[in-house]
Parts: sequence; C-alpha cells; structure tokens
Amino acid sequence: MLDDDIKLRAVEVRRHLHRFPELSNAEHETQEFILRELAAHGIAGAAKAAVTGVVVDIVGTAGPSNRKLAIRADIDALPIEESTGLPFASERAGVMHACGHDAHTAMGLAAAASLHRQRESFRGTVRFIFQPAEEAEPLGGRRIVHEGFLDDVEAAIGIHVDPYLPTGKIAVGVGSYTLASDIFDIDIKGASSHAAKPEEGVDAIAIGCAVIGEIQKIVSREVDAFSPLIISVTGFSGGGSYNILADRVMIKGTIRSGTKETRQMAHARLAHVTNGMATVHRGGATLKITPGEPPVVNDPKLTDLVFRAGGAVVGDGNVLNMRGWTAADDFGFYSEKCPSVYFRLGVRNESKKSVFPLHHPKFTIDEDSLAIGASALRSLAVAFFSE
Repeated sequence: MLDDDIKLRAVEVRRHLHRFPELSNAEHETQEFILRELAAHGIAGAAKAAVTGVVVDIVGTAGPSNRKLAIRADIDALPIEESTGLPFASERAGVMHACGHDAHTAMGLAAAASLHRQRESFRGTVRFIFQPAEEAEPLGGRRIVHEGFLDDVEAAIGIHVDPYLPTGKIAVGVGSYTLASDIFDIDIKGASSHAAKPEEGVDAIAIGCAVIGEIQKIVSREVDAFSPLIISVTGFSGGGSYNILADRVMIKGTIRSGTKETRQMAHARLAHVTNGMATVHRGGATLKITPGEPPVVNDPKLTDLVFRAGGAVVGDGNVLNMRGWTAADDFGFYSEKCPSVYFRLGVRNESKKSVFPLHHPKFTIDEDSLAIGASALRSLAVAFFSE
C-alpha cells in the first residue's frame, strides 16, 4: 500500500492541478509541475514527450530484467466553465478538469513515487507516461506511439475515473472497452432557384435530409446488434433566404465503432449513401472522414490481472465485470500497439445525492479514491512482473 505522506501529497497534487488546468497541447505548466514533482520524490531521468507530456522509467532492483510495463495518465483539461464551488476550483476562465485527468495525474505520480521508494520489491521497468492531449487533436496517444515510447514495452495499463461507480469499486471487462471515434463532414451541392420554381433548381436541403434519413439505416439495418456502432449527425447548415432554394448544405457528425471491421464498413457505407442520395436528387456531394482514436481493446490476461491484483487492493468482490463505455479514449492507440488493459475507478461518494457525469461543469470526485487508484496501479505493476 501507499505510505501516508504519498497519500496526502496525491490530494495536494490533484487540487493544484484542478486549480490550474490547461487545455490539450497547451499543458506547459502542467508538464513543468510533473517534472518538479518527480524530482522531489528523487526520481531521475524524466524526459519531455509528445511536446507537452512527460515520460519516466522506474526500474526495479530486485534482480535483472528487460521487461517493461507502461502506465498511462492523461493530463489535459477541457474548455468548460467550472461551477462546482470548490475552494480549489479552476482559476482559469473557461477551462476545467471536468474529466478527472487531474486525478489520473495525481494517481500516476503517487504510484511512481511508491514504486520508486519500494523498487527493491520488483524486477522490471515501469514506464509512466504522463500524456497530453487526450481530449483534442493532435492526440497525445498517437504522438506517444509515433515517438516510439511503446516500442520496447510489453504491455500497457490505463485508468479512468467513473463518477457512477462508488469509491472502493473497480470495473473492467474483456474486449472493446471504449469505441473508436471519427468525425465526418459532408458538403452537398445543388443549384439555386426561386422557391416558387423549385423545378429550375436542385434543393440541397432536400438532399441533405435524404442523406440523414439513410444514414440512420446503416446502424439499424446493416450492423450486427452485438457489434457497437453509433453514427450521430451533430450539425446541419445551409440556406439563407426565405424564397431561394439552398444550393449548398454542410452536414457534420461522428462515427463511433467497437471493432476495426465495423469501423471500415461504416466509412464505406457512409460514402455510398452520401454519393447515392446526391446522385438520385441530381446534386453532388463530397464526404471527408477524419479518423480519430481507435477502440480500446482489453487483453484477456491483463484483464484477469486487474481482477486479481486490483482485488488485492479493494477486495475481490469489489472488482466488477462490467461492459465498457461508448465514449472514446486515445488509449486505443496503446492497445493497437501492445497488449493493454483499461479499467474504471469508482470516485462516487455514496453520501452525496447528486452525481454529475464526465464533462459536466459540476463534475467532481471523492478524493478518497486517489489512494485506491494509485495503490491499484502499484499492485498491478508488481503483480505483472511477478508472473
């Protein structure tokens, strides 16, 4: 377990980071704070990574080993105006740690400090990756992989706070645990005419409505119900006058998928539907799909490790076999590169009636969970090297 001073420091670190949040790819002060914190614990060798992130290796001294395990803690905040009323609420207008990355960073630093202090208890290297830009492009997870920080790593572990799970509980499951997230933009072109003579033009709005209607059928009629796929249209703009047919419409949205095959199918069918509907209605269309993060896929052996090593921290009955989230996380880039596991940590104080979801201006956590999460990360690392 963690020493008392490390537990207390984890709370202080989380509150400092919460008070001074930074957006994706702008985490310069956060990066310097992490470097100072590692140095204060006597941890040497930390290096900057992915522009505004930090990577450091904790080497066990119980014996020689070339095994390496990565632990990811994301560090960025969101463009949200905080309304929690906490005494350590964000001092930066319009920026807030509304996804718990302040807690992830605090737990990562606490686990690193504990492993460094007790490095004679394991053999192997734990690579802590304090990763920027989980929330926005250019994604930090992609950069970490491209910069080679997982090339010599045997496995990776990710943690995320869960406001609906009570403190003292952990949730994990095998297979797809988050969904891939891509965005799309559709540019539909028609031809203007007077609204009293629609036959002289091509109504781009009518084409856009037809495209949206057919998109819904991709999910409801073309996908196995046990293979997750969500296609959401989140923007529709066009036209400008009451008496003129719109000659152009812009549609935007997201594609969330659970497997590589479903993801590829959705991309292909979205193109077929878009071009087909535009042609049927005598117009034209251009589709642009911007790939985001892939799904996080939990390795069976590592998932079992969470049940056993996590259970040693919270109790066997408190590690729950639960399905994943439909949200996305760029830890998916890690699970594409090496066997990985991503688990959820309960941060809900059962005495409080109101529970606010991730990305909510009133989102907060039960700080008792920080020591639990850090202890779980430490336990997972030691157990991984003992097998």
